[in-house]
Amino acid sequence: MSFPRQQARTRRFTLGVPKGFQISPDGRRVIFLRGRHGTDAAACLWVLELDSGREWVAADPQTVAAEADNTALPPQERARRERLRETGGGIVSYTVDDACALAAFTLAGQLFIATLTEESTPPRELATAGAVIDPMLDPTGTKVAYVSEGAVRVIGVDGTGDRVLAEPDAENVTWGLADFIAAEEMGRYRGMWWAPDGSALLATRVDDSPVTRWHIADPASPATEPQVIAYPAAGTRNTDTSLAVLALSQEPSGAVEPRFLRWDRAALPYVVTGGWTVGADQRPTVVFTAQSRDQRTMTVLRAAPDSEHTTELLTETDTTWVEIMPGVPAFTGSGELVWIGTGGDGEQRRLHIGKRPVSAADQYVRAVVDVDGDQVLYAASGPTAPGEISLWLAQRDADQPTPVRFPDTAAGGATEAPGLHSGRLRGGTLVLQRRDLDTDSARTVAMTDIHSPDHSSVADIASLAERPDLPTPRPHTWRATDREIPCALLLPSWHEPGSGSLPVLLDPYGGPHAQRVVHARGAYLTAQWLAEQGFAVLIADGRGTPGIGTSWEQAVRGDLATPVLADQVAALHDAAERFGELDLSRVAIRGWSFGGYLAALAVLRRPDVFHAAIAGAPVTDWKLYDTHYTERYLGLPQEQPDHYATSSLLDEAAGLRRPLLLIHGLADDNVVFAHTQQLSSALLAAGRPHTVLPLSGITHMASEESTAENLLVLQVKFLREALSRGRGEVEGSEPS
Repeated sequence: MSFPRQQARTRRFTLGVPKGFQISPDGRRVIFLRGRHGTDAAACLWVLELDSGREWVAADPQTVAAEADNTALPPQERARRERLRETGGGIVSYTVDDACALAAFTLAGQLFIATLTEESTPPRELATAGAVIDPMLDPTGTKVAYVSEGAVRVIGVDGTGDRVLAEPDAENVTWGLADFIAAEEMGRYRGMWWAPDGSALLATRVDDSPVTRWHIADPASPATEPQVIAYPAAGTRNTDTSLAVLALSQEPSGAVEPRFLRWDRAALPYVVTGGWTVGADQRPTVVFTAQSRDQRTMTVLRAAPDSEHTTELLTETDTTWVEIMPGVPAFTGSGELVWIGTGGDGEQRRLHIGKRPVSAADQYVRAVVDVDGDQVLYAASGPTAPGEISLWLAQRDADQPTPVRFPDTAAGGATEAPGLHSGRLRGGTLVLQRRDLDTDSARTVAMTDIHSPDHSSVADIASLAERPDLPTPRPHTWRATDREIPCALLLPSWHEPGSGSLPVLLDPYGGPHAQRVVHARGAYLTAQWLAEQGFAVLIADGRGTPGIGTSWEQAVRGDLATPVLADQVAALHDAAERFGELDLSRVAIRGWSFGGYLAALAVLRRPDVFHAAIAGAPVTDWKLYDTHYTERYLGLPQEQPDHYATSSLLDEAAGLRRPLLLIHGLADDNVVFAHTQQLSSALLAAGRPHTVLPLSGITHMASEESTAENLLVLQVKFLREALSRGRGEVEGSEPS
């Protein structure tokens, strides 16, 4: 089987990898999702009993809902999965009660309850009033909240008492769901949260009436009505999002009276996080985070029980922007606030418990992973290795954080070898997942003696992912130029030093919130396959990418084009000096999303360096991209039109001198097809030859198997032809 086909069938080798971990409060059971093999897209819900080492399936979608059409998802659930970049099927998410005795999940809009303590008990369906979106099992395990047709409903786990808690009171209003901006840009995929005692729900009320309507049509299906979406483009109005407490004790049945929380929503309109904690009086307390539209202020707010009034817990400000950090706010068992803020020099992000920084001064904290009592598990990178992420345990009164070492069962100890680490912590049990350059797939273990130096109690959770049919990627990594740009170069496995030069293919993302140069073999599979086709593949994480420091990330403020392109050029020249095999007379660049923007930018502005480009789903005019992302970097277009002009591709169209392939999904509701269409129109108006490949029915994720497979093959064909055409010159590039 060819690598492109294998990669498509395995969803980039993610099928069969365990994920979505939950741990019982006593630390003795681990619940997770995993397919039965490496091409099984219908993920099952599994239970691992640590005392016996036994794994069993708590819910298998092929037997639980064998007759259900799992492709017939409610539109809101389909949109939610698009925001999550979820390409799998079966049970894609679930929630548990506090005891991890029950789990709630959906299949094709139907609600199911699975028992997590008895293998012989099959899951059961609950008859609901309509198609179910994002079910939330309450902490007591007695009821499930869910969204259906824009209303928040609740039903008992025994299937009785299905009733509405809050329903739309106007057109374009929904309850209990994340709006587009929250899910796409803030990492908040949920719109309701149970109180710790199950007595109430905190829920969003989202009114998208103010948002401009856009229409996404599929020319391949002219009889199909265009999809109408509320898209908040830069400088336009956002949704009106409020928060309300729905107290179940108010009424024995029927809707309840929402208690809307009050804060300065004009100054802090973005709802970044929501949730609860337990106050000093042991009563549930609402805690949420709100952010200003210019993103220079973020405030943690709380509301006392039975009160609509909010008080400030913490406010962070920045003259550029305040970054949203995963996992915070959180609280220790003793009630102290856990937060990630900038250090004294404003460069590194530090972990704080209460007011005290507890992470090492030279660490770049990436996320709070979990809080177990007064222990905080966090992820961080070191000062010299932004492509590595390790886990650490911190406590307020400890002098130093403790590194979490991955157990080496063969050697009978533990290792601090580099890699990408993630995990969960509860009840003293740590589930640790590691990706590195030595293994094809993630390695996952559950450890119960996390403070033991030899990690004697360890259970492996196997990955069932397929092994790539590909030579092992062996990236050469280094930091380029005096800016120390993280770089990786992949060469063909068959290439011998001194045997001849290779055309160069840059394969960046190159923008905010994503790294490509990381210490994990799986990150380089596509790049290695491209190298096997005869290219030297270069990946560089320039300014704007995460993991190095705030000034590095914020260097793109006001200009998303110049710094990122300059760093790609600098990395290319640095690589050519280090490796004699690179032929700088044959240089191409490819990318998707921001990487697609960067690829098109490269051939438009630097045809002296780049001789061909493939731009997949590129942003071409930042006025067409969403508010939260775009305004963070460029401000409001009404106030900073020069920032948008500097970063736009449209005015560059007349300068195209190189072959350019534009690829875009017609169903993309994130970077809409209008971006490619407008650039193509500008190129046509300027008489510049180019190629457009529209993908019918494809969203921002080109994950459909035949599309994903053939896209790789077609790209290589385009690159070979383009680079063989006299330094990549476009035919007829000087029109008469």
